[in-house]
Amino acid sequence: MKCPFCNSFDTQVIDSRVSEEGDTIRRRRRCAACERRFTTYERVELLMPAVVKRNGTRTEFDAGKLRASLDLALRKRPVNTTDVDAAVVRIQESLLVSGKREIESGYLGELVMNELKKLDHVAYVRFASVYKSFENINEFVKAIDEIQVPPKS
Repeated sequence: MKCPFCNSFDTQVIDSRVSEEGDTIRRRRRCAACERRFTTYERVELLMPAVVKRNGTRTEFDAGKLRASLDLALRKRPVNTTDVDAAVVRIQESLLVSGKREIESGYLGELVMNELKKLDHVAYVRFASVYKSFENINEFVKAIDEIQVPPKS
């Protein structure tokens, strides 16, 4: 760590403490060259993978866009905000644990459809119809058949 006063790289940690929330570490440091003390904060930086669109362009993952897509599909549907928040978190965790630096937009779309299938079948069909570019009624029927629960005998 470089000293902010004299720019020396010869610094040492005197004291370390974890924040109350547990998401940062406060480190008290001393510069060996100028003897001055300063504080640094350390926190984890999680990098989401870039999204490769169908046309080949790359863009940063945007949790806001993800949430907006889910909200649009779930518009006027009886689904709790808490459940939608949990779905967004699960999708983000899936992307993080994949370990990939880039993901295809199709993979992200499949994750969204899987979550919508659990949350609301109507929202699932809405999203699938746009995502898969349904062009005729048979494609809607096929999507509905995928989520139909067979009757119990």
